Amino acid sequence: MSEPYVKKLSTILLDSVTDKDPLVQEQVCSVLVAVGKRFVGMVMEEMLGKFQPGVLPHCFVVQTLANLSVFNVFGMVPFLTSVLSTMLPMLGMAKHDSMRVVFCCALQRFSESTLEYLANLDQAPDPTVRKDTFASDISSAYDTLFHHWLQSREAKLRLAVVEALGPMSHLLPSEKLEEQLPKLLPGVLALYKKHAETSHVSKSLGQILEAAVSVGSRTLEVQLDSLLAALHAQICVPVETSSPLVTSNQKEVLRCFTVLACCSPERLLAFLLPKLDTSNERTRVGTLQVLRHIINSAAAQMEVKKPFILSSMRLPLLDPNSKVKRAVVQVISAMAHHGYLEQPGGEAMLEYIVQQCALPPEAQHQKPSGEEEPPADSVRDISVSTLYLVSTTVDRMSDVLWPHLLQFLTPVRFTGALTPLCRSLVHLAQKRQEAAAEAPLIQYDANVTLPSPYAIATRLLTVSSSPYLGGGRGAASLCLLNVLHRDIHPSLGQRWATTIALLLEHLEEHTAKTLSQKEWEEKLLVFLRDSLAVVSDNTWICQLSLEMCKQLPCYNGTPQEKNFLYKCVGTTLGAASSKDVVRKLLQELLETARYQEEAEREGLACCFGICAISHLDDTLAQLEDFVRSDVFRKSIGIFNIFKDRSDNDVDRVKGTLILCYGHVAAQAPRELVLARAESDILRNMFQCFSTKDPGLQLCLVQSMCMVCQAICSSAQAGSFHFTRKAELVAQMMDFIKAEPPDSLRTPIRKKAMLACTHLVSLEPELEEQVQSDIIHSCLHSIMAVPPEPEGEGGPQEFLYLDTMHTLEDLLRSILRRNMTPQGLQLMVEHLSPWIKSPRGYERVRALGLSACLLQFFLEHLHVSALVPFHNLGLLVGLFSPRCADLWPATRQEAVSCVYSLLYLQLGYEGFSRDYRDDVAERLLTLKDGLVHPDPAILFHACHSIAQIIAKRLPPDQLINLLLTLFESLGDPDKNCSRAATVMINCLLKERGSMLLEKVPEIMSVLRSRLQETREEHVLQSAQHSVYVLASQHCVAVVTSLLGSPLPFDSHTCSLWRALAVEPGLSAQVLGLLLEKMSRDVPFKESRAFLLSSAPDRVATLLPLAATCALHEVMSAPASGPAVTELYPQLFAGLLLRVSCTVGVQLPRNLQAKERRAGSSALASRTLDPCSTAVDALRAVLLRGGSEDVVQRVELEGGWELLSTSAGHEDGVARLASAMAKFAGPRLPLVMKALLGAQSSVYEAQRVTSTAFLAELLTSNVVNDLMLLESLLDNLAARQKDPCASVRRLVLRGLANLASGSPDKVRAHGPQLLTAMISGLDDGDGPHSLVALEAMAGLAKLLGLVEPEDLRAVLLHTAIRIRPFFDSEKMEFRSVSIRLFGHLNKACHGACEDVFLEQVVGGLVPLLLHLRDPQASVAAACRFALRMCGPNLECEELADVFQKHLQDGRGLHFGEFLNAACKHLMCYFPDLLGRLVSTSLFYFKSSWEDVRAAAPMLTGFLVLHVEPQQQSQVDLEQLTAALQLLLKDPAPKVRVKAAETLGRLVKFA
Repeated sequence: MSEPYVKKLSTILLDSVTDKDPLVQEQVCSVLVAVGKRFVGMVMEEMLGKFQPGVLPHCFVVQTLANLSVFNVFGMVPFLTSVLSTMLPMLGMAKHDSMRVVFCCALQRFSESTLEYLANLDQAPDPTVRKDTFASDISSAYDTLFHHWLQSREAKLRLAVVEALGPMSHLLPSEKLEEQLPKLLPGVLALYKKHAETSHVSKSLGQILEAAVSVGSRTLEVQLDSLLAALHAQICVPVETSSPLVTSNQKEVLRCFTVLACCSPERLLAFLLPKLDTSNERTRVGTLQVLRHIINSAAAQMEVKKPFILSSMRLPLLDPNSKVKRAVVQVISAMAHHGYLEQPGGEAMLEYIVQQCALPPEAQHQKPSGEEEPPADSVRDISVSTLYLVSTTVDRMSDVLWPHLLQFLTPVRFTGALTPLCRSLVHLAQKRQEAAAEAPLIQYDANVTLPSPYAIATRLLTVSSSPYLGGGRGAASLCLLNVLHRDIHPSLGQRWATTIALLLEHLEEHTAKTLSQKEWEEKLLVFLRDSLAVVSDNTWICQLSLEMCKQLPCYNGTPQEKNFLYKCVGTTLGAASSKDVVRKLLQELLETARYQEEAEREGLACCFGICAISHLDDTLAQLEDFVRSDVFRKSIGIFNIFKDRSDNDVDRVKGTLILCYGHVAAQAPRELVLARAESDILRNMFQCFSTKDPGLQLCLVQSMCMVCQAICSSAQAGSFHFTRKAELVAQMMDFIKAEPPDSLRTPIRKKAMLACTHLVSLEPELEEQVQSDIIHSCLHSIMAVPPEPEGEGGPQEFLYLDTMHTLEDLLRSILRRNMTPQGLQLMVEHLSPWIKSPRGYERVRALGLSACLLQFFLEHLHVSALVPFHNLGLLVGLFSPRCADLWPATRQEAVSCVYSLLYLQLGYEGFSRDYRDDVAERLLTLKDGLVHPDPAILFHACHSIAQIIAKRLPPDQLINLLLTLFESLGDPDKNCSRAATVMINCLLKERGSMLLEKVPEIMSVLRSRLQETREEHVLQSAQHSVYVLASQHCVAVVTSLLGSPLPFDSHTCSLWRALAVEPGLSAQVLGLLLEKMSRDVPFKESRAFLLSSAPDRVATLLPLAATCALHEVMSAPASGPAVTELYPQLFAGLLLRVSCTVGVQLPRNLQAKERRAGSSALASRTLDPCSTAVDALRAVLLRGGSEDVVQRVELEGGWELLSTSAGHEDGVARLASAMAKFAGPRLPLVMKALLGAQSSVYEAQRVTSTAFLAELLTSNVVNDLMLLESLLDNLAARQKDPCASVRRLVLRGLANLASGSPDKVRAHGPQLLTAMISGLDDGDGPHSLVALEAMAGLAKLLGLVEPEDLRAVLLHTAIRIRPFFDSEKMEFRSVSIRLFGHLNKACHGACEDVFLEQVVGGLVPLLLHLRDPQASVAAACRFALRMCGPNLECEELADVFQKHLQDGRGLHFGEFLNAACKHLMCYFPDLLGRLVSTSLFYFKSSWEDVRAAAPMLTGFLVLHVEPQQQSQVDLEQLTAALQLLLKDPAPKVRVKAAETLGRLVKFA
């Protein structure tokens, strides 16, 4: 930039400084400073223009000058003289604290830049500048700031003042500084109490102290005590890691201590070191921080104070506080770097560091008084780091640390520090080897306190067994062993270089989670065994074994390591050649072992077992001696070590000895063990089998397991005859049975099962019952154990898995002895209850075992001849439903079982073992998909599995499979039950065609399964199964279902309804049922009692069952199309069935069932034969679309009438009427079906069909459908039917034509009249119903026939019906009288004389029957008289009839009779005699009112006749008759008789 541009820019920027926006001001200030870095002269020229004397500048102008002095020291300092001279007068002008703060900051920056300029004069542009140049200006400024502004109440201003006083103190004249220090230092210290943020105060104080020291101030000594107290108080403030201000303050305070340490070290230490003896944590920690700082920063001054400082650390070393510990470690680290640890007392410091390294990483101390305390592992971490850094970076410490650190290897209390110890020792040893390669690392002569090579080797090898503890002490220990190989033994170097490297590589490949502890220990033992072989020095080996035994008590707190050390002892003794040493140490081990510790008992046993590899005889002999000792008698034992032991202690000793025998048998050479097994080892073990102590039992079964395993693994095991095998197996079973079945806490049953596994394979072979007991007991012992809660899998889970694997091995061992389908079946029978268990975890286990056994069977299958796998269907049926189990693992195991079974079948068919079947292999694909929880997917997979099974299952196994699957319908797991249904239906669909002969068995099983379960899905599946089976074997299924007990239960009914699913099948089923219902005899006649008059009709079972089945099938909505198709046949058949069952009883056994069902309120519907048929008929109508028919008949009560003998015909009529009205289009086929029944051998069927057809004629629909002629012809043909009811109904039907098709009556008049007249002559009885029907029919037809046709029959009809006027049957009187009226009406007043004679002859009966007790008869008489009136050709008489005899009008009989007789005698006097003689007939009438009316009629006739007509009357006869009436019991009769006698006076 050019100079004019810079000036212009500076001017613009300075003008913008006064902007009111602070953000703009700051940005302008920054730009000016940036420009001033390069063009300071031009910027200052412009700046000074704004910085005029006597005028208070803008604060940002002052701030810009201050910042510029910092960023361009060399360019700015030459201007400061003029700036200060201008600014100092302005200080008094600044009245606002904010402006004063700006001036303070400017003075601070000006002082700092001046000091920097003076410190770098060699680089300054003007090296003549001196401090004195600024002394007067700074001094003046100091007076203002210190004496005036520092007293301000504004905290911000006070802090700005004190920050400025620090650098200003260096520029003050020395005299003035000395003069001001007594005031300045207390003034600054006082600010500690006024401000929470004290870092600026401490920084300024440090600068002031440096200035005072630089001028050699004597005043400082006077202020030292107060300074130290104030500074110490600041350092003891707890440091908050989240507060950088407090941390910064402590750094500045420590800087002050450094200044004081350099000028007054004695006074400082005299103040600090006593503070270490205090128990206050903050004081001690703060003091240690100051001490560490001055050790590092004032090393020269502290050199002569080392002993004093070391001695003062005594109490801090004992402080348990973690913060103090951390501070102590940091002090020791500083001491190490400055040679303190080489002084006397330095060993204590080293030991302290090692102790802190040994702290447990997980230890967390309680936080005292609510303050946060660093965790203990932070102390450990810093200690570990310190130890390693001191070992590797501080060269002067090598001679101090080596070999002194070796002393800390063996003490147990330093176990936690082994890793860092070993690493430091390895580094130190390697440095020494580099310096002197051939010299021994350890000079034992000069260091008698060091551990021996045997102790070091034992210790490092033992702790290596837990390689990842303590931060990886296994690798560290092995590395140290490798470095010390020459000091351990000179021969080990080359071998260890290779073997230890392999061990380290193994550790690097694993982690604490992946490392197998057993495998690692075995590697270490091999390493030890190899090392002993390389050394091959019996003396050295014996010394090592002694040292190992000596260190055993050191590991009482770490059982695992002690257990390993026991193995090391056994390994070392095995390598020793001195039998005396071996016997002696074994004896000592037995005497000193802590038998109450389980790990130690196991370790001791392992020791004996490993030792027995090389010293079997000595080991057994030592054990024998110990067994014979007094330990078992609880008396004085060997060396009194077992005195006063309890029974439990003795049992533990016994258990340990038994374990020793087991391990000896397991480890010793096999060829030697077989000979000693029963004679020496088992003999001593058998003595303890009666114990009830769980620990001893566990030892027994564990040792027995090892002995059996040793025997079985011997090359001569096949020839070994175990005489006590059965006894031993029984004992193992007792142990297993004694274990709680609901928990698994000890490995007793696992070990016992393992022992049985080995025993099974030995001779002699176990009996079948014993084998069965073993399987049963073992399964019950382990299968019911509940699993551990989710997420809590620990030792118990591992124990359970091991036990299950052992059970698998045992079952395989037993199966191996009988590799036949029968042997496999035996296994599955034992597993079956568990496979079907309601508890999921039991099913998972059972299926897992089954899959394992089947796979084993398949792998070891050897078929020498083609034999059938006869139980394949049973096994597949057991496993396949579990493919839909609620538990995914169970589903997959089930598929594995089916997969193995199909391949077993292929094996038995002759296929090779490596053959792969494409169909069976699809199961593996389905298996992967069964993990999905979606039921739809599961059942689809089950269907696919069933298809695979159907393709590969032999035909002879199909029924077994189905029957087994039927049993699974009741499975408590609904998923499995549903899966069974899916598979059953799939198998029936795929292979059902070959099951014809098995249909009855299948149907029977299905019904029984349904009775055992109420699950809806089972019912639905059974229905589908019946449907599928019926679609292939319809006749067989229908026949089988008809054989179900009556009444059908709800399940059987549902099966019937299932047959209606598909129209074609349902039509076939309905046809079959209809045929079975119709063809068989509907009832049988029997006499309930020998003397009963009429036989009872009892329903036959097959038609009854078929009727019930029809109703059930048709009750299903899906049957609609089939019912519609067979509507005529079904309607006709069931209507005829109804006719045959009216009044028919149930068989006695079914009557009893019906009563029981009724009393228990369980009957869903009655089993009454007729009601059943009616219900089925209604079902036909409803399902066939004739709902209106059903409703109409229901409203008219027709259904109830149909079921009764008395109302059956009416019911049929009402049904026919409803059919004609609402189901006309169906009538042609219905009629056709019914016409066939006209020739039925059953009278009831002929009656019902005739009644139905007859009623149809009441509707014109038959005419519309052109059925009239055929119907009339058919009815006419039945007129000669032997059944009177049929003939009667024929007449009714013919007469119905009058109401149904009146226009057709004339055309058929002669035929109809002939039929009616014939009906009148039907039968000789006075109460012929046929005649009654004929009369009723004639009454309907008379008005519609041709007059000529009527005239031909008129007289005959009148004569024929006359006897019925006085019939005892009301119906006959009513119908005949009304017919007589119709006959009169038909004459229309123009009747012939012959008929008139019949009219006259009927007058008396008609008049008298007006008093008939039956209203209908009286009404008929009224009608007849009204109709007769015109034919008598007497208008007056006709008028009387019309007037008095209107329907619905009251009748005064006397008045009417009087009027009628008056006109009769007036116009027909010649009829007197005839009328009187006729009335005499009624004097003897059985009806009281008629007897009273007869003399009354006679009296009125006599009253109105002329005397000359007397001759027509036989007065004597009449008088006698009346006299008899006077004796009539009815008063009214006597009254009327007396009145008539009075009237006879007229003829006297």
